Amino acid sequence: MARFLLEKKKKTKNNNIMDENKEKKPEELEEELTTQEKESNTVENPQEEAAEGASAEDVEVKVVEEDGDPLEVANKKIAELNDKYIRKVAEFDNYRKRTLKEKTDLILNGGEKTITKILPIIDDMERAIANGEKTDDVAALREGMDLIYKKFLKILQGEGVELISPVGEDFNTDYHEAIAMVPGMGDDKKGKVIDCVQTGYTLNGKVIRYAKVAVGQ
Repeated sequence: MARFLLEKKKKTKNNNIMDENKEKKPEELEEELTTQEKESNTVENPQEEAAEGASAEDVEVKVVEEDGDPLEVANKKIAELNDKYIRKVAEFDNYRKRTLKEKTDLILNGGEKTITKILPIIDDMERAIANGEKTDDVAALREGMDLIYKKFLKILQGEGVELISPVGEDFNTDYHEAIAMVPGMGDDKKGKVIDCVQTGYTLNGKVIRYAKVAVGQ
């Protein structure tokens, strides 16, 4: 009910305004509208212009205060980049020299560890030679040489060296080098390694010397 009364009151007010406008002459209505527009522009436009002017001026002053002379800022930035570039070049040059020195040292002294392990074998051989001059016991000399040989092989195995022992195996060009063909060995010996003339070796799985063998034909 209250809503209906409000709508009716609003409608009555609008009708009254329309009636008043009908009674006014066209010239009066036009003059009244012109006056209202001027008042509105007088109130709004000066504030907007003032705000726009102040904003542009503030931005310009702020940019000048923060950045300064653009040329000076650019020169400063160039100097910083040039300093960084020079530092990077110097660091790279030092790195190149250091890695080159390490590589050279590795090539020259890379076998130092292995040689150090082999030196005791040389000591054992020197003692065996000295003892051989003092005794005629062939069995003792043979036993001493056998011990030295096994010790030497153990050191090599510790460095990743393995023997290629191909006797009785199928001939394999990946590990064997045939230096002789032995005929008349029978079908079961055909293509098999009959004898190893020179032992082969691998280092960490790579063949560093092929085994020289005789193959059945």
